[in-house]
Amino acid sequence: MIKIIDPHLHLFNLAQGDYQWLKADNPPFWPDKKIIEKNVTEKELHLSAPFEIAGFVHIEAGFDNQQPWREIAWLESTCSLPFKSIAGINLLLPTNEFQQALKKLNGYKSVVGVRDILDENAFEYLSNPQVKKNLAQLAKQEMIFECQMPLSNVKATAQLIKVVNELPTLKLVINHAGWPPEDTRSNAWINWQQSVQALGHYDNINLKCSGFEMANRQYSLLWQQQIIKQCIASFGINKTMLASNFPLCLFKESYQENWLAHQQNKQLSVNDLELLCYKNAQKFYNFST
Repeated sequence: MIKIIDPHLHLFNLAQGDYQWLKADNPPFWPDKKIIEKNVTEKELHLSAPFEIAGFVHIEAGFDNQQPWREIAWLESTCSLPFKSIAGINLLLPTNEFQQALKKLNGYKSVVGVRDILDENAFEYLSNPQVKKNLAQLAKQEMIFECQMPLSNVKATAQLIKVVNELPTLKLVINHAGWPPEDTRSNAWINWQQSVQALGHYDNINLKCSGFEMANRQYSLLWQQQIIKQCIASFGINKTMLASNFPLCLFKESYQENWLAHQQNKQLSVNDLELLCYKNAQKFYNFST
């Protein structure tokens, strides 16, 4: 049996949360958005042999961007599986407001870190003195920062490296493998590779492979495996994790099929899978053994 701690997924409560991004009238304007525009609970994390779900990490999903602790309160009142949570946060908040938000979030036992989606704003955010002050607060409190940005953006990656050099104790994890480009013959792919290699040298940075369906709903397994191979080569087998991005993985395949693809990857041994699917997440997100 292969144990899974899924380190990147999202649960939705449409009655209590805002989820502006999920509404049909708001961006992103995906033609298949209706597939995920529904309540999503841990009961939908169905896995059968050879897998067993042992826990998960819930990543903020826009439940309430002004009061992110509301999402955590909902999760802790409804979830029974072992889980950790990454709360939403606004990295531009003034220092006092940021500290107050962290204090409130730290009152919840599942919270281990925060995320503010950088994406196309990565360079501007990482250059901002207030953002750097707030990231320093995260480092001081030993909280994880979930970094979602395209590593093909050389300028933004250089700025991230500068921040990491200034904050060597900041626990950071790259989301969705840094959005690798679909075209492996492009300059963007070369830039992404070089960024992954550069960031892989840092002991305090881990990386999660997921979100492949966001590049192409029908991505090829060969492309996916190429990305995973590159990430392991750069970060090492102990700092790389495999994740589902559930329910967004449903744009392509079922939750079971998502994990089967990794189990059928001939490049990965049984020991590799144990680390990538379970042990690394268990350690990084501080699950009790």
